[in-house]
Amino acid sequence: MESVKKEQPAFTTLIDLASERIGGKTIACSDDFFAEKENLLKPGRGIFIADKYTDHGKWMDGWESRRKRTPGNDWCIIKLGPSGIIRGFDIDTNYFLGNHPPFASVDACSMEGNPSGDYLQSARTTWVELLPKSPLNPGSQNLFPLTDDKIWTHLRLNIFPDGGVARFKVYGDVYKNWDLVIGKETVDLAAATNGAKAVLCNDMFFSHMDNLIMPGRGVNMGDGWETKRNRTPNNRDWVIVELAHPGIIERLLVDTCHFKGNYPDTCMIEGLNLENSKQTDLNAAELQWTEILPKVKLQPNQERFFRNEITNPGPYTHIRLNIYPDGGVSRLRAFGYLHREK
Repeated sequence: MESVKKEQPAFTTLIDLASERIGGKTIACSDDFFAEKENLLKPGRGIFIADKYTDHGKWMDGWESRRKRTPGNDWCIIKLGPSGIIRGFDIDTNYFLGNHPPFASVDACSMEGNPSGDYLQSARTTWVELLPKSPLNPGSQNLFPLTDDKIWTHLRLNIFPDGGVARFKVYGDVYKNWDLVIGKETVDLAAATNGAKAVLCNDMFFSHMDNLIMPGRGVNMGDGWETKRNRTPNNRDWVIVELAHPGIIERLLVDTCHFKGNYPDTCMIEGLNLENSKQTDLNAAELQWTEILPKVKLQPNQERFFRNEITNPGPYTHIRLNIYPDGGVSRLRAFGYLHREK
């Protein structure tokens, strides 16, 4: 049976830097005889299918090594999607009960480019211990906060001595070197991979607001932001995105991919500039939101680009997507260029 979910610490609201959804990859491991290392970075917590087996034994939704009969421990090397500052780990042993590792540790390194698995395993790579050898509970989210301000690109999850881990999540802040973005070069200011964050919404009953700013198009209806049905006349649902960098917005995209009988009828987008403000309450009544995109009709399962409709390009630090009366949006993009204070 799936374990009871613990109260989540604050760091779990940050982006999962290792998620395959934003480019995280498993590069190499010591052994994945029972279950492939790639499962570590998939969404969710992993599932269990009682009667499912493979040629190697019981099918498990995670990374599982064989029973070790020699000295040493098993490990898996992971490339983060975007590099970043790590605030905490979730080493989730969901459904691994008689086969979980009793202990784990995590090492990190920072490397440019795409070093090979052989290079990362060689003496040429210097690993730094971020999480010392720590006990793991079976069938549980094992949550470890981290105090570290360095920027990392790769991690090595070590398990002692062997066993299975369902998911490995690496929560933190995306690092992007904005000095490399020159002049009025166009970037997606609302992309999670650039450091944007979905920070507040009034409702996300069916699916999470974080999905709005993920790469690519949604894979299904669950891979978007969807609110519950609202019967209140003139209802407005909304979500606020903190942009990756203060910027001038030139083009917007609202994508209702997979939302057919439940897309919003209309939407409107507003902006806010808090570059020189200490305001933290983004829902405060006194905030002066500026209309960027007036109310426009949406269509089912469709990408809608807006350029000429933009009335006030900014600069902004936050944008708010308003939908009427409710429904689901798969992705939100805000293309523009950086605003740099002189």
